[in-house]
Amino acid sequence: MISRREWWRRIGAGMGQMGLVGVMQQALGANPLAPRRPPLSAKVKRVIHIFCNGGPSHVDTFDPKPALTKYAGQPLPTHLRTERRTGAAMPSPFAFKRFGKSGLEISEVFSKVGAHADDLCVIRSMHTEVPNHEPSLMMMNCGATQQSRPSFGSWVVYGLGSENQNLPGFIALCPGGLPIRGARNWKSAFLPGAYQGTHIDTRETELDKLVANVQNRLTAREDQERQLALLAAMNKEYAEQRAEDQALEARVQSFELAFRMQLEAENVFDLSKEPASIREPYGDTLHGRQLLMARRLLEKGVRVVQVWHGAGQPWDTHDDIAKRVRNLAGESDQPIAALLTDLKQRGMFDDTLVLWGGEFGRTPVVELPAFGSNNGTAGRDHNSYGFSVWLAGGGVKGGTVHGATDEFGFRAEVDRVHVHDLHATMLHLLGFDHERFTFRYAGRDFRLTDVHGQVVRNVLA
Repeated sequence: MISRREWWRRIGAGMGQMGLVGVMQQALGANPLAPRRPPLSAKVKRVIHIFCNGGPSHVDTFDPKPALTKYAGQPLPTHLRTERRTGAAMPSPFAFKRFGKSGLEISEVFSKVGAHADDLCVIRSMHTEVPNHEPSLMMMNCGATQQSRPSFGSWVVYGLGSENQNLPGFIALCPGGLPIRGARNWKSAFLPGAYQGTHIDTRETELDKLVANVQNRLTAREDQERQLALLAAMNKEYAEQRAEDQALEARVQSFELAFRMQLEAENVFDLSKEPASIREPYGDTLHGRQLLMARRLLEKGVRVVQVWHGAGQPWDTHDDIAKRVRNLAGESDQPIAALLTDLKQRGMFDDTLVLWGGEFGRTPVVELPAFGSNNGTAGRDHNSYGFSVWLAGGGVKGGTVHGATDEFGFRAEVDRVHVHDLHATMLHLLGFDHERFTFRYAGRDFRLTDVHGQVVRNVLA
């Protein structure tokens, strides 16, 4: 450490001339969030992931199974049974209809999303490792069931940086607190901390509660600038003695980003700035506000926005599936349709990738009351063997279906797609070869897809 006199000799004269943006990066080196071009041709430059927490039932939403009606009340063939005790085949309580010129079959509960059927690519042959929430959440969000790995959003920001230096590059809109596994769902793990996702509790509507401590009401802006400049000089002195200290880099990024967000956050999170003609289609509901907020963040240059539909696992429909799925779809159908329309009207649809889905699906058979049902009404258990997600936006072949589950909807059988394949495909659309997109840690090169994954070419436009 050096004396106070020496500190002021070094930084005092130039303090007022130091630029606000990039003060700490100037002290410590290149800005890790600076926008970068991907190594390959990219169809999209931003991602919004609408995450249905708990596992939506594919046979009640995007994967019609007439055989369930034919064999209602009968047990499935032996080779389609799981190690968990379940009952007989249960048909969907909802009618499926054909939408758009493509004739894509979608459940009546998503009729407004169905109006965009010709933009959707439904993957009906998804599968994952384990029929439990915790490992399946980690697989869908981080590409691994157990190990501590960086999230998909963190990988994207690591590769592309951010187009807005006043906002985080990766934001998770998750209402009512944290989901199972908490912030691990959007963590950066061994990637530098600058790429960590930022959690926003969208249950709150007031800015100071929505983004904690975003406004400094005790210190004038000029004083904050001087404080940051002093802090930058101190961090530089510290960093020169401890090269490649990622914790320090993350701390520096956090300080500066928090300061810059004071300029941007109030504007981007204040939905009243949108005209009524835009707000009304989304609806004045929690999920409607979330999706409008997500569009505003993407428009401002945020790379990845993950929108959680329920941190409390509302899609975990072990009972009363007819009522619960209708209500859940009712909360999200109109806002999702509004989002897709809004992206098109703003010219953002062609370079935005939209992903809808959960961590797994549900069984095509009724769950026995002793195994999860609270009131004896019909519900479905977890199903990792087969489920559906859909993609829309730039580079995606709209109005199509890829793959299929068996006739009952239990297991992916045709053109199967693992979560690693989904991640490989999304990275491809962003301009990355998933096998070469790596980060060296602990003596080896890591990647999002580990040693697995194939790009699903049939979903590409």
